[in-house]
Amino acid sequence: MTVARRPIDSLIDEGFYNREQRIVKAITGQEMHAADWQIEGPLRMLFHVLDQNVAKDPKNLIVYGGTGKAARNWDAFEAIVDSLLTLRRDETLLVQSGKPVAVFQTFEHSPRVLLSNSMLVPKWANWDYFREMEAKGLTMYGQMTAGSWSYIGTQGILQGTYEEFGAIAESQYGGNLKHRLILSAGLGEMGGAQPLAIKMHGGVALIAEVNEEQIDRKISQGYLDVKSEDLDGALSLALTAKDRGEALSIGVRTNAADLCSFLLSQGITPDIVTDQTAAHDLLSGYIPAGVEYQRAQELRDSDRTSYLKLVSETLKSHVLSILEFQKRGSIAFDYGNNIRKQALDLGVTDAFKIQGQMVFMRPLFEEGRGPFRWTSLVGSESDIRRLDQEILEIFSENTKLSRWIKQASSAVHFQGLPARVCWLGYGERANFGIRINELVRKGVLSGPVWVGRDHLDSGSVASPYRETEGMLDGSDAIGDWPVLNALSNAVAGASWVAFHHGGGVGIGYSIHAGFGLVLDGTDSMQERAKRVLTVDPGLGIARHADAGYTRAAAAASRHGIRIPMKRD
Repeated sequence: MTVARRPIDSLIDEGFYNREQRIVKAITGQEMHAADWQIEGPLRMLFHVLDQNVAKDPKNLIVYGGTGKAARNWDAFEAIVDSLLTLRRDETLLVQSGKPVAVFQTFEHSPRVLLSNSMLVPKWANWDYFREMEAKGLTMYGQMTAGSWSYIGTQGILQGTYEEFGAIAESQYGGNLKHRLILSAGLGEMGGAQPLAIKMHGGVALIAEVNEEQIDRKISQGYLDVKSEDLDGALSLALTAKDRGEALSIGVRTNAADLCSFLLSQGITPDIVTDQTAAHDLLSGYIPAGVEYQRAQELRDSDRTSYLKLVSETLKSHVLSILEFQKRGSIAFDYGNNIRKQALDLGVTDAFKIQGQMVFMRPLFEEGRGPFRWTSLVGSESDIRRLDQEILEIFSENTKLSRWIKQASSAVHFQGLPARVCWLGYGERANFGIRINELVRKGVLSGPVWVGRDHLDSGSVASPYRETEGMLDGSDAIGDWPVLNALSNAVAGASWVAFHHGGGVGIGYSIHAGFGLVLDGTDSMQERAKRVLTVDPGLGIARHADAGYTRAAAAASRHGIRIPMKRD
């Protein structure tokens, strides 16, 4: 019996997908598989985020952040791929929580893909109900950039982490972290950015991680210097480097709570304390003390109640230690994994005495500045290097940005499709996007370039325990802004648009939007890039101006952004 070939079989033949072993590889090269680059782009980014050099657990379709997935299951993945390979230039694919549900005729300038992930009616927006629906195969957790096919590896959060520690260094330590000890935990696909970001500012990073494979992975990727399984030895190494003013990163195979307790017992007060475990999801993202990593996986499956009890005890101890460090003089902050709210729910009444990351980052958001990123869709490292030079030329007056690009060019290892990220603001994004499109059109670059951003941006997210914590007007939980962001990017001409729930801080605590834009060198994309890359950061300025931030109001006036109703 002859089995009919499916469109995905061509990618299997070329070695980009192994169905039996469930191995996905980033698609590279000049040859298109879809009708045009506007469709080929999302196809390649889907394969890219699931490449084994990019994703945390690709065989389970998990990209990063606990259980953040790119597709609901393997049948859905294959159906998405088949749909993209047969999609026409005037059609749009609709994806509901990782499952393709319809294809409709739209317009050539419409998004080719619209994705919605993890959305729940507010009354039912909690982990218990989500997991009930997930077990029935009705939804999936898309995190921020996993289910929107916009993840570029640990580099994606690296500059945000770099900016965070840089803001602290500038406000507290004269501009650098030399002779400073930073304590944290978590070396996953997000937390793994911490050690390199700290080193870039001259500091010493001491990071707890229970999964030895993650420590080894970050060392192999160039994000971490050394591994230690000895608390005394790790601390001695860290203090020696601190005293000498040497930048160093140390991954300690231990539990976060145990490392904190050890430092307190030794009378050591780090200069900065934070955390980057996946504490937003206590079941899948946080490991209890006293339980080996593999044993924790078994206990989670066999006795969820006992497991969560152990997790709760560990997290309480962890946060109480951070509060004690704060009393002793450490700068302590919640990087954005909702660990304070988790601790508050477990009875740590002072958890929110730990400040949130927006204390340091909000001035950037007020001016529409945020994490802009791009990849070479044909897989050309030289194209990324050329764009590094373009950044240095176009924004030569921005010394902070120039310093970042120079360090990233030498220190960052590419994962999957070669990529870069840097924080650009209103006007800068549009100018650079247009320039990229021109370079593609002229043949200076070897192929099209995807541009996008993290969902963590100035106007694309409502997250009261992270990006919108402490808004001046109290609008922390107003969710209209990410909805408007998604709608605006869709009508402005993005190649694909995604709208998600729960990324970063967990189900019930955030909604957010993202987009992808394929710069293919066409005249049409020249105009679309200008509009999308103006509307997107512009909404961030409008959002903060509406909340009463004077810096944002001044930026709106300076850039000619029309604000129909100005605050009194």
